[in-house]
Amino acid sequence: MDKTIVLLPRLSEKTYAVSQLHNVYVFDVPNDSTKHTVARGVEAQFGVGVAEVNIVNVKGKVKRTVRKGGRGVQGQRSDLKKAYVTLKDGDKLPFFDEPEDKDAKKAEKKADKKADAKAKKESK
Repeated sequence: MDKTIVLLPRLSEKTYAVSQLHNVYVFDVPNDSTKHTVARGVEAQFGVGVAEVNIVNVKGKVKRTVRKGGRGVQGQRSDLKKAYVTLKDGDKLPFFDEPEDKDAKKAEKKADKKADAKAKKESK
C-alpha cells in the first residue's frame, strides 16, 4: 500500500497554541486515511519522527439558507477528518515560525535603507 496522502495543515490560533505547548500538529487528511498512513506520510513529507497520531472524524454541519421568494433550503457541509500528530522530542515543522522575527527583520531592513538614504544625502 504505497499511497501518498495529501496533508493539509490547519493553521489557526488553537493549533498554534497546541504546537507550541505540546509539539502536536494538526492536519486535514482524506476520509479513508488511517493512523499508520498519516504517520508514514508525515515522516516521508517532512523528514521528522512521529511519536503518536490521533484521528478525529468531524461531521458536516447542517446549514439553512433562504432563497429568493422566501423558501428555505437546507444543505450540509462536507465531513472532515483531522489528524493530531505528536512529533518526537527535538523535531519541529516550519508552519508556525515566529512571526515577530520576520517583522523585526523587515523593520531592520527599512531602518537600514533609511540610514543609507540619509548618508547619501549628507555626503552630497
